[in-house]
Amino acid sequence: MNNEYTAVIKQEDDCWIGWIEEIPGVNCQEETCDALKKTLAITLKEATQKDFGMISIK
Repeated sequence: MNNEYTAVIKQEDDCWIGWIEEIPGVNCQEETCDALKKTLAITLKEATQKDFGMISIK
């Protein structure tokens, strides 16, 4: 199993949006880029644990 994913991150007006290209439904919105990265990591971990078991996100 591949544990590498591609995060697309964009600033839209006063917020940051992002998603994981390889997993539909893993998309988030936050006020800062750092907060977005953390939220994406949490959401990705939850999605992959549900579908594939435990993975490690750095």
